Amino acid sequence: MSQIEQFNDIYVKYYKKVYRFSLMYVRNDQVAEDIATESLIKLWETMKKETVEKPLVLLLTIVKHKSQDYLRAQVGRKEGLEAMAEWQQRELAIRISTLEGCNPEDIFSVEIQTILNRTLEELPEQTRNVFKMSRFEQKSGKEIAQSLGITVKGVDYHIAKALKALRVSLKDYLPLFYFLFLY
Repeated sequence: MSQIEQFNDIYVKYYKKVYRFSLMYVRNDQVAEDIATESLIKLWETMKKETVEKPLVLLLTIVKHKSQDYLRAQVGRKEGLEAMAEWQQRELAIRISTLEGCNPEDIFSVEIQTILNRTLEELPEQTRNVFKMSRFEQKSGKEIAQSLGITVKGVDYHIAKALKALRVSLKDYLPLFYFLFLY
């Protein structure tokens, strides 16, 4: 019997058994089919290179190892997903804790008002005026530009510059900063 005939004989006789063996462990039809097919191909490649005394033993060993590899990969994937879920839980707990610690009265505290006023006073006059008109007087970029005789892009530049300075000076109060100044 030639190698091809021997291989065909093994394939026809044992594909379903190899498939069911793998399915019993991996519990996924498509994966079990892939493992059975890959195992038979691996057996064929080995038989082309060398004489195999017990092809069924080798086939079962190949299927066993491929099924183990798949299951180990599943464990790793599950551990990765669990680690990600754990991280998300911690991050959510931090957000809840931060929100619980947020006291709306702090927004208008003397300390924050002092930092805000000091930071605004340190800004160039044009930047300070643009920022005050935007955030305290609720004027649009177009209205500010017309009022000060600058472009809308200039208004955007000054607002960004002021926000950057405030972000740095109010870093310890970042959630409140976002509430007060960013829309």
